[in-house]
Amino acid sequence: MQIMINHTSMQPIYEQILDQIKMQVLHGELESGAPLPSVRSLAKDLKISALTVKKAYDALEEEGLVVTVHGKGSFINQANEAVLEEERRKSVEEAFDVAVKKGRSCGMSDTELREVFELIMEDKSC
Repeated sequence: MQIMINHTSMQPIYEQILDQIKMQVLHGELESGAPLPSVRSLAKDLKISALTVKKAYDALEEEGLVVTVHGKGSFINQANEAVLEEERRKSVEEAFDVAVKKGRSCGMSDTELREVFELIMEDKSC
């Protein structure tokens, strides 16, 4: 499992960990039952506080993507297809949100943004 932390990002470190683990699950890089590194070992590898890693793992567990077995560690939970589908949709919505904000900051109207979207949708290579 590869986690990269950007210390200059405005995004909190625990969210960076959370997002990267989610993306690895969504892309099939981490499968059901796969163990996550221990909180202490990941904290040591990333040179961050163990509390930060614990916060990320707790959030993943709250979302149902990770299950923690006391004394054994944290593991990727059985893939609940509905949860994974919701995460995929959320990811797409976030990308659209970024694109719309960028277009508006460049002075594009809603009509122009829709036209660009339609052009992209017509492109068979997408």
